[in-house]
Amino acid sequence: MQPRAQGQPSLRLFTWGSAGPGSASRTGGPASRAGHVLQPGTATRGPAAILRNQLTTGTRRPPPRLSTAPSAGGAVPPASTSEAAAGGQENLDMGKTTMRLLCTSLSFTMICWLAEGTLSKTDAKKGATKNLEEKMLHSDKNVQDRGLVVVDPKAKDIILEHRSYCSKKMKERHFSGDVLGYITPWNSHGYDIAKIFGNKFTLISPVWLQVRRKGKERFQFTGLHDADKGWMKDVRKTSKNIKIVPRILFDGWTYQDFESVFGSEDEIEELSNNMVLLAKNENFDGFVIEVWSQLGNQKQTELIHLLIHLSEALHEAQLKLVLVIPPAVAAGTNQPGMFTKKEFDQLASAIDSFSLMTYDYSTPQRPGPNSPIPWVRACVQVLDPDSKWRNKILLGLNFYGMDYSALGASGEPMLGSRYIETLKEHKPKIVWDEQIAEHYFEYKKNKGGKHAVFYPTLKSIQLRLDLAKELGTGISIWELGQGLDYFYDLL
Repeated sequence: MQPRAQGQPSLRLFTWGSAGPGSASRTGGPASRAGHVLQPGTATRGPAAILRNQLTTGTRRPPPRLSTAPSAGGAVPPASTSEAAAGGQENLDMGKTTMRLLCTSLSFTMICWLAEGTLSKTDAKKGATKNLEEKMLHSDKNVQDRGLVVVDPKAKDIILEHRSYCSKKMKERHFSGDVLGYITPWNSHGYDIAKIFGNKFTLISPVWLQVRRKGKERFQFTGLHDADKGWMKDVRKTSKNIKIVPRILFDGWTYQDFESVFGSEDEIEELSNNMVLLAKNENFDGFVIEVWSQLGNQKQTELIHLLIHLSEALHEAQLKLVLVIPPAVAAGTNQPGMFTKKEFDQLASAIDSFSLMTYDYSTPQRPGPNSPIPWVRACVQVLDPDSKWRNKILLGLNFYGMDYSALGASGEPMLGSRYIETLKEHKPKIVWDEQIAEHYFEYKKNKGGKHAVFYPTLKSIQLRLDLAKELGTGISIWELGQGLDYFYDLL
């Protein structure tokens, strides 16, 4: 790891006391469930660390009226990546001012938030809450035509409109790049979203599968009990061109398991053949593989060799391979992430798409935005500064939020249903932060202290879609059942 660049402020959103353990939830994106880095050796995982890096190295650009998408503009390429170093110095110099302004803005906002929460003498008024109306019928107009994509949404309008998507245009696409949507067995609404809005997606990844190594040249695939062939058939009826690519975790693998496979071409070939056979037997169109974060910065050459071999075997059988990658700029630091331009260049020609995890920027120990747009931009530009393979990068969008508490530096994921219930109960004022291009609001629980909620809105999503279009990337959404139904009007 490179030392932090001198003279660049690190982003510190809150100054709460000693932090408790971070929240590990099935709600977060792929990296949230990848597991700890295998020993020997240690490595920190990138998602929470990346935002800070982008924010301290981004380039000052006029925001497309505040778009939020993976990485901020002009982030300096990691110092350890010689290929990007020459072109990065100019970006670094340009970016210092922007990142300082952004860090200062975020720090000031959150310090004021904490002080206000500490000094407040009264809890929010409790009592009977008037039931606010929710539209249950679909609309003839999309959210843009209804004037809902705004920086100053009202809680009552979100409550009223969130279920009401445009039924007349649910098969129309507004985003031309690839769109990958993740679906989880523990959130059944995502299955319905994939059927309703199937035409808006090019790739659907049900989080179903695990591969275990059971001995020399012996591999077992688990999770097939979750595979729903009837649902797959329904999705393909909705969209003829959609590809179903279940995610595979390398579950229970030890460091020695990886070393054994890396050191044997026979094992690599057996694993590849087993994956092809599984896809053919189950009528899958390929796989999303999540493995990179398990090894941290170790054995990268060997892992790249394995992934290229898997890709070649899958491609020969007309199947796709999508690789989940951590952010190129580690959130909250001035250090490169675990997957940099060097690794991207080696894999870009072999992998069909890269699912870039540009979310989970903040943590309960360092609360704040889910995906600051300058950081998102930087993560893309660091990986591919020359825009050679941008169409293969799927900029990660979170359709979940986070609810942070000032008591005990705690936080937990927030899904759409609880977001709506919180709006109904507390009727908060929703605040727009132009630097990060995200909305947030504050509320107080009786005896529970002050809370801050960062949750995506139509405006924050639209700006990230605009950024993806500008950068020439696709998008990946974690995950389809966690957002609000009218979000899909934007795709």
